[in-house]
Amino acid sequence: MIKLVSWNVNGIRACLKKGFLDFVAAEDADIICLQETRGQPDELDSFLPQYHQFWNHAQKKGYSGTAIFVKKSRKKDLQIVNHGFGMDQAQHDQEGRITLVELPRFSLLSTYTPNSGNELKRLDYRQDWDQAYRAYCQQLNQKKPLIFCGDLNVAHTEIDLTNPKTNRRNAGFTDEERDGFSRLLDAGFVDSFRLFEKEGGHYTWWSYRANARARNIGWRIDYFCVSRQFTDQIKAAGILPAVMGSDHCPVSLTIK
Repeated sequence: MIKLVSWNVNGIRACLKKGFLDFVAAEDADIICLQETRGQPDELDSFLPQYHQFWNHAQKKGYSGTAIFVKKSRKKDLQIVNHGFGMDQAQHDQEGRITLVELPRFSLLSTYTPNSGNELKRLDYRQDWDQAYRAYCQQLNQKKPLIFCGDLNVAHTEIDLTNPKTNRRNAGFTDEERDGFSRLLDAGFVDSFRLFEKEGGHYTWWSYRANARARNIGWRIDYFCVSRQFTDQIKAAGILPAVMGSDHCPVSLTIK
């Protein structure tokens, strides 16, 4: 089995002070994907020597960023590491929002999708991003099965957040963003969590306001999505809401 976890850590330096290393030790995952790292390796003391680490940081310090950690016992399996869409989509590669590693059986993409922002000021950009990201995932999927994960900044359906009616035109639950995610899945992927759990009430992000986490007033915006042809390799997919250290909680995937 291969165990993967993904977590928007809301700043790796802050999360390190809130139990990140204890979480890593307890989970003992083969691969760890991070989002919103807000840091660069040279700014951190050496840690997790058992993992080979691939970081993609934003040009703006203290902002965005993604990473993938792979156990060194699996390092020999790595074939390609990439940090961005490439030259034809360079406008999307300034914020460190994707990190790709390619293994023999599948490719893995850690993703931090842009938030549409207050008053939806970045919604137009978000739609451009969604289109570029979908094309990139389709391109990767033609070569071998793809697993993409991370904070995708969208609650796909009404059961993926506590208050769908009052959030209808808020960032993360606009018709445009939800449609973009539907188009992404229709391009050949499945939301792994929904293979195992059909009901609502399961969330991965909670506001720091109004004691939202304790009351479980949240959104499910963190995912592991898998190529449809790779679905039979999925053993388990879950959410780890008891893990603290960020306003998001980790999500997990186990494959054969």
